[in-house]
Amino acid sequence: MKTLHFDARFIRLDHHDGISRFSVELIKALLKKIHVVVIIHDLRQLDFLPKGIEFVLVNSPESVKEFWIARKLNKLGVTHVYSPMQVMGTFGRKYQLVITLHDLIYYRHRKPPQDLNLFIRGLWRLYHLSFWPQRLLLNRADAVVTVSETTKRLMVEHRLTKKPVTVVYNASSLIEQAKNRKFTQTRDLIYIGSFMPYKNVETLIRGVAGTNFTLHLLSKIDSVRQAQLEKLASSLSSKVVFHKGVSDKEYLSLIQNSFALVTASKDEGFGIPLVEAMGQGTPVVVSDLEIFHEVAGSAGHYFNPANPAELTAQLSQLADEKIWEAASKQALAQSAKFDWDKSAEELLEAFNQPRI
Repeated sequence: MKTLHFDARFIRLDHHDGISRFSVELIKALLKKIHVVVIIHDLRQLDFLPKGIEFVLVNSPESVKEFWIARKLNKLGVTHVYSPMQVMGTFGRKYQLVITLHDLIYYRHRKPPQDLNLFIRGLWRLYHLSFWPQRLLLNRADAVVTVSETTKRLMVEHRLTKKPVTVVYNASSLIEQAKNRKFTQTRDLIYIGSFMPYKNVETLIRGVAGTNFTLHLLSKIDSVRQAQLEKLASSLSSKVVFHKGVSDKEYLSLIQNSFALVTASKDEGFGIPLVEAMGQGTPVVVSDLEIFHEVAGSAGHYFNPANPAELTAQLSQLADEKIWEAASKQALAQSAKFDWDKSAEELLEAFNQPRI
């Protein structure tokens, strides 16, 4: 392979979501190893990519023109294409294609991303009512990428594809990495993520009730949801701070100076905040989920997300200086498992899988 065409059309123009950041960081890592040409639909997407990168300007993936995008790429003579999503049009393609299924979480929580237009949201709901549309999409490619062994296992369990499946891990996008951290006197806990019901933020609020811990909720939140959580915190005398969104610089500072990162999510696709926190030597106290065990390993401190008392107990245990410093060292060691350069190598290897 001399050139890889990377479908960068899922890079957001306002703020990164998981797939947008995954795209940007993988492209940066791939550029160290191979000639990359990005496929975009808006020139503003180049603002998030290295200067001078070669690009091809095509239609939006939400356009009806997507059905015939392969014809355009064929005319350009492309040979290898990677997309961080599974919806890329393939009618008449002549090139090798690897696509991505990140997780199966929307089969369990079918509310679609609200930034999609109404028509696409409707299709999204219909698409996730059954596994057969997913099978049709995945089997059109030569190989499939996913971001965890947990999702790979679920793909096999549900017989989602006959194609080879390669795991390409997410990694931290925070430039600065910690070396060793000493025990912190702060009792600040951080949570970053949405406030959807399955994220179970209420358990975090209940878990810090009656303790000297302060829960910092970093993400943007609408006024109605904030009022609900404030009411709960007030009734329990839980110390909660709403940041309503933070910059990357603020986020890094909060991680570096916090006691632990916490999440009581009942379900998850991956858990990038865990990787980011561990990379700074910050312990992670998280739900007892298969995917979190894969990401945090022995560095994680786990609790039943239905039992706030278990969260409280884990935090109390970490308050011991020796236990906290040991957890910090384990977190740093575990974070080394996730590296964009390694992920780029795994992605390129996916193109070498036997074609079925």
